[in-house]
Amino acid sequence: MIIITESDGKGLGSIFFDFFVVEGSFIMEKICHDWKHLLDKDFTNGKYWNDFAENAQNASVEIKIVKSYKDAIADILKIAKATDAKMIAGVGADECEELADVYVEVNKSFKVYTDKFDIVKNKNELDIGITLGEFGVGETGSICVDNYAYEARIASMLPLINIIFMPKNCIVNNMQDAFDVLAKVFWKGYSGFVTGPSRTSDIERVLTLGVHGPSRVILFAIEDDKR
Repeated sequence: MIIITESDGKGLGSIFFDFFVVEGSFIMEKICHDWKHLLDKDFTNGKYWNDFAENAQNASVEIKIVKSYKDAIADILKIAKATDAKMIAGVGADECEELADVYVEVNKSFKVYTDKFDIVKNKNELDIGITLGEFGVGETGSICVDNYAYEARIASMLPLINIIFMPKNCIVNNMQDAFDVLAKVFWKGYSGFVTGPSRTSDIERVLTLGVHGPSRVILFAIEDDKR
């Protein structure tokens, strides 16, 4: 839905299109800022991790288990160097101080955009997008993403590589459990499930990755995630 009010001479009054603009500032909030409290204890103890990991890898997700966010820095630098990345979009720094520190370190070697306006401006040039995942689904290997913010959708869908940080122990059993969790907070916004890289077999039934989104999805499962 798009609603545009009359201009006051300084620009558009207000726009509603998954986000809205007030006096030139984007106002885009996550659906939930504390997903962990929505999960039953059986979903925060890693009980379904093995199912999730197996199904995610079957869907071509590259999984790296690390103790903390900073332990992922070396791998991110290797990925960026190996793919000759020029621009990286990094979202989630405003809610995760450890992730903000990761961006600071990576930015010493590669350009990392964390400002939402910079991400939007350079959306067509991004090589890697780094985003946050809230929880996994054991049954399908899917990762739930809270992508209400416009820049989070850009970072997860436009670059060829999507790197996702997710708490390793936050795994629900199946999609019914996942939708039960979403039902508790889904009164606004946009969320989705990432199940491996983009793939299609529309043309002569030949499987092709990266046509409608990233060709690689790399998951850093954080053992000590304090979010």
